[in-house]
Amino acid sequence: MGDPIQLEALAKAFSGVGVDERSLISILGRSPPEHRRSFRKGVPQLFQEDERSFERWIDSRIPLLKAEFLRFNEAIVLWAMHPWERDARLMKESLNEGPKSYAVIVEIACTRSSEDLLGARTAYHSLYDRSIEEDVVTRFHGRPERELLVGLVSAYRYEGPKVNTETVKSEAKLLCHALRNEGNDKNPVEDEEVIRILSTRSKPHIHAIYEHYKEVAAKSIRDVPTLNP
Repeated sequence: MGDPIQLEALAKAFSGVGVDERSLISILGRSPPEHRRSFRKGVPQLFQEDERSFERWIDSRIPLLKAEFLRFNEAIVLWAMHPWERDARLMKESLNEGPKSYAVIVEIACTRSSEDLLGARTAYHSLYDRSIEEDVVTRFHGRPERELLVGLVSAYRYEGPKVNTETVKSEAKLLCHALRNEGNDKNPVEDEEVIRILSTRSKPHIHAIYEHYKEVAAKSIRDVPTLNP
């Protein structure tokens, strides 16, 4: 029988919930035939014996494993890239997949530093001979999210710790009014003030707005239905 620890690690690597590439490379590189037989017998969720006692893959598992290794390959490629190129390619892929995938663009625009977001925009221009703003406008034509997404990807935010308390309170009230939709049926992301606040204010400033919003609206901004599609 093979090493139980190695067999367990190998089974986990082939589990279909993510490739443990370090264990996989280590084990496969020095695994004798008897270990492979023990592995096949130890993972009945992957292998089955036919009437001739021949151990074979369960056909339905093969596409799942191929998908896992494809993700592994993609992860290696992305890891090796310059971060700006990686973000540019991820945004392009998101745009190609359609409007429902714009969360990737929002994540990149909101989590990267101003310099890194600028770098990603520069990389996007070099890779595709177009600006990310141009492609967002084209792909999201007629959708209310368009102006907000353009604002987010083109932002160059202040990144210091300073926050103006009075401005925070004022803008928290503006957000509250826009999200309540009082007197109109406008989508909040079409409101110019909402776009201005979300696309230009620093992260500490927006965090302070969210905290003050709780006091103004008596609930978290996360509880607003229009922001939770």
